[in-house]
Amino acid sequence: MDINVFRGLMSVVLLVAFLSIVYWAYSKNQKKPFDEAANLPFADEPENNHNQGASSSLEKKKHD
Repeated sequence: MDINVFRGLMSVVLLVAFLSIVYWAYSKNQKKPFDEAANLPFADEPENNHNQGASSSLEKKKHD
């Protein structure tokens, strides 16, 4: 087996892998999970009031 045969086989394997990933990414079954993931930064999170109280008490100590 020559190195060029190995390179040719690796090219074919990588091409098949690339086309498989493209097919998976653009398939209709993935649209809903991708849309949900795209909207995650806009999801409302409840604010943690406990941490805000701690930071305000630290700020008061700095000013005193």
